[in-house]
Amino acid sequence: MNLFPALLAGGTLGAGTALLVRELLLPQAALGPALARSAPAALTAPEPEPDRDETWGRWLLSRLEHLPGVRVPAKDLALLGQGPGRFMLKKTALAALGLFCPVIATIPWIIAGVGLPFYVPAGVGLLAAGLLFITPDLAVRDQAKRAREEFAHALSAYLDLVALKRAADAGPAEALEKAADVGRGWPFLYLQGALRRARMEKIPPYQALSELAAEYDLPVLADVADIMRGSATDGAAVYKALRARTAALTTELLAGQATEANAASEKMTAPGALLAVLVMLLMAFPAVIRMLAV
Repeated sequence: MNLFPALLAGGTLGAGTALLVRELLLPQAALGPALARSAPAALTAPEPEPDRDETWGRWLLSRLEHLPGVRVPAKDLALLGQGPGRFMLKKTALAALGLFCPVIATIPWIIAGVGLPFYVPAGVGLLAAGLLFITPDLAVRDQAKRAREEFAHALSAYLDLVALKRAADAGPAEALEKAADVGRGWPFLYLQGALRRARMEKIPPYQALSELAAEYDLPVLADVADIMRGSATDGAAVYKALRARTAALTTELLAGQATEANAASEKMTAPGALLAVLVMLLMAFPAVIRMLAV
């Protein structure tokens, strides 16, 4: 009979741990929402109604957005294909879970007759709620960072293709569109949608690329748009500029990967040193025991 509260507390803690692990995973950007956002309005169906979670999340967001510390990373969420409502609902659910888990965990202690001051679970609950409330922000920031790195890698290949098209006397718009049509990854889908919208709305392609860069905070794409602004006057200079930007971007990406590899290697230094110390202690333990026994 007294086992039910313990099972309830354990199940609640397990569910919270599973939800936290799920938040820390690094999914790729959703292709469906990417196509729906980047395709021109004339070629897409009306935006579907938000689902129940998104609706509740937007209701929460409308009431919590004015509080200090409540912030929604709109550009990061748009890049990842996630809605702000679902993001806020997730933050609120995690905070509520962190707030009530310590209280539920004290039920077996109370049943066992062990009294705890009320401020202990309350303080732990507030601390856990605060930490879990910011967990989705950290996860989204990390996912968006990786998504921008992936976009930069794809853009390096895209710049090479655009430069080759320009060297073959293709026009600026033609070079941008044909180079974008080669790829099938989500960065190329973003580029295809932006360039298609530029053609439908009769605006310069570099303007569409600039708007795409501003919408999703992609500075490398803004550099490409700036280079293509001069394509109508001097094709050879643009070709050289594209090749130079490709080389610089490749160098930056390689340097970033080398930095990450060095950081990962440094993280392994402490466990390796600790393991070596433990091995030395195990080897010296019998000799020390014999010396003490004499």
